[in-house]
Amino acid sequence: MKKIFVWVIGIIFLKLITLSFGIILIGKSKLHDSDIPMRNSLFLSAQPKKILAFFPHPDDEITVAGTLMNLLENGHQVYLVTLTKGEAGNSNGEYSKSELAQLRKIEMERSAELIGVTQLNLLTYPDSGLENLGLDSLKQIALEWIEKINPDVLVSYDSKVGLYGHSDHRLTGLALEHVFLENRGNKSFSPSKLFQITLSPKQIQVALQLSSGFQKNYPRDLKDGLPKPDFSVETQPYFKRVLEVMKSHQTQQEVLKDLMPYHDKVPSWIYSRVFDREYFHEVK
Repeated sequence: MKKIFVWVIGIIFLKLITLSFGIILIGKSKLHDSDIPMRNSLFLSAQPKKILAFFPHPDDEITVAGTLMNLLENGHQVYLVTLTKGEAGNSNGEYSKSELAQLRKIEMERSAELIGVTQLNLLTYPDSGLENLGLDSLKQIALEWIEKINPDVLVSYDSKVGLYGHSDHRLTGLALEHVFLENRGNKSFSPSKLFQITLSPKQIQVALQLSSGFQKNYPRDLKDGLPKPDFSVETQPYFKRVLEVMKSHQTQQEVLKDLMPYHDKVPSWIYSRVFDREYFHEVK
């Protein structure tokens, strides 16, 4: 009788494992394009490099948190510049702008600590008001921080969409792209590479079905959408820490549900093997 019981339990266990791996394979096939190569890191270098991650808001760093953790683990330095304190974020009327700015500053500091960034620079330009500063001013801000930090590599949003259509995202990516292309090759300009966050075509299709932000802001003509990725970076080993980074932004949890849909309903060992990479376009 005991042997039969053990045999039945073994069969059930094998079926559960088979079902779980089937879910992982289906999930990957829905989100990832097989023709986009996956790398172990953002770039290969035998020598430590400086990376400048340049974003408009607290919580934008979540989109590349796994990649930044990987770079730090490999001995590189990561400097994070956030242009605003995120005071225009959604708080359902619970906080004033000044209260929300202070809370998001604390959240950003916690996020930077969890990632392990070399240095966080949290600035006070107007959230959702970067357009009023103008592109030339944003370019000057970006250039000044590049000159302060002297990074080898730049990371930011794309210049076409800003991931899902937020104007601050797009303008930040556009300003950094202009600065990079206008100054690349100059002896006094240290960066040699610029990587922009993007999504796979399959991820975009899923996002347009599930994400209210994408549905509202993403270009109707997909030709005007995100740049196609050149590669992805494997981030599955950092999933639990990335989830902690996302949770550190407590005031924005409702908004961030779109970033990792259903992560609280699917076992993490399954979820982390489906959402196991971050996509990049290299500006050349």
